[in-house]
Amino acid sequence: MKELFDIVSKKCSKNVTETYSTSFSLATRMLGPSIRQDIYNIYGFVRFADEIVDSFHDYDKETLFKRFENALEEALQDRISLNPILNSFQETVFKYNIDKDLIDAFMSSMRLDLTKSVYSTTEEFNGYIYGSADVVGLMCLKVFVKGDADKYNQLKEPAMNLGSAFQKVNFLRDLKEDFENLSRTYFPNTNLNALDEDSKEKIIQEIEENFNRGYLGILQLPHDSKLGVFVAYRYYKRLLKKLQQTPATEIKNARIRVPNVEKIGLLTRSYVKYQLNLVK
Repeated sequence: MKELFDIVSKKCSKNVTETYSTSFSLATRMLGPSIRQDIYNIYGFVRFADEIVDSFHDYDKETLFKRFENALEEALQDRISLNPILNSFQETVFKYNIDKDLIDAFMSSMRLDLTKSVYSTTEEFNGYIYGSADVVGLMCLKVFVKGDADKYNQLKEPAMNLGSAFQKVNFLRDLKEDFENLSRTYFPNTNLNALDEDSKEKIIQEIEENFNRGYLGILQLPHDSKLGVFVAYRYYKRLLKKLQQTPATEIKNARIRVPNVEKIGLLTRSYVKYQLNLVK
């Protein structure tokens, strides 16, 4: 039965989300039941593509990525895939009319990670951020507004800013791993061999600007998506605060984290603020 296969596919996407990211899965649980699974489906897709280029070092990553890319195209063409992650993702794509341009932009940025290691200009950096993060925010926004074109266009810029903020926080947090293990330098005009407080603060100020623009969009989200996105926002803001409080030399030598007990506290406080209508 196709229905049974679809159930299995969706469970796979949910399992991927919960296994790879406790913070994102906590935020997703705060979304309304009618849209929660579709966000799992999007996360499963982007996580698998990212894993190929970031983690499978003992394998031919380029070949694996090409196979995944071909399977994605077939899934979108046939509206079914024997890859359960792609099968659940294609269902969400057609359900909410997610633009193919967004998917193509994401895959293009992931493909860059196979060969490109240095982003020397702001233009290159912004292009990568758009494909790796902004479009993911836009895919999720399609779900949040349930395909409403007018609402989507109204919230498009804030969603992109929030996606940019999340990705840049990840880059700053993962500085050591990206630079030492993957030989990647994302931030332009920044000497990561000699990262100092001034350079770090410039990066943080840029991220704060993205957060401020993104927050304006959170306030306008539909009821069943606002709390989940607000929780993710609070988590990343807390992570950025910890990075700001960490000396630049330590950021290069350790991966800064928000402990699980602190995540639960953030979730609880966010829920209380939301229930008291203090998210405004």
